[in-house]
Amino acid sequence: MRIAIISGSVYGAAEEVARHAGSILRAAGHETFYDSRATLEQLQAFNPQALLAVTSTTGMGELPDNLQPLYSQIRDILPAAWRGLPGGVIGLGDASYGDTFCGGGELLRELFAELGVVEVQEMARLDASESVTPETDAEPWLAQFIKLLG
Repeated sequence: MRIAIISGSVYGAAEEVARHAGSILRAAGHETFYDSRATLEQLQAFNPQALLAVTSTTGMGELPDNLQPLYSQIRDILPAAWRGLPGGVIGLGDASYGDTFCGGGELLRELFAELGVVEVQEMARLDASESVTPETDAEPWLAQFIKLLG
């Protein structure tokens, strides 16, 4: 299966999780596309069969600046070819921020719902206040994601 991975990161942790997820998905036999500066055109040219989003959250519960342009493009266009694709979201945040914890991930879940992407499992919520190894923390979620993709 061709899986496109998109990410948004402030300090690089979400990019590291996205790269690690790509390695795990490839080891499971999937083809992946990941570029932290990917454009919508590049994603569409890859013709994904599934989508994975990995994002950190800014202090106000927003997406990181590096993901904002792609997010806006996708929202403006809502690529019809992505309707019905399986997908998932890994959100990184800090639970001490309360209501905005993993807010960036929630924004991507909402976008996936608008696109008609089928969320195959509940969003992973990785808490920076509890761990310094989010890429390792994401592994059990990724193992289940792979199973659910079939």
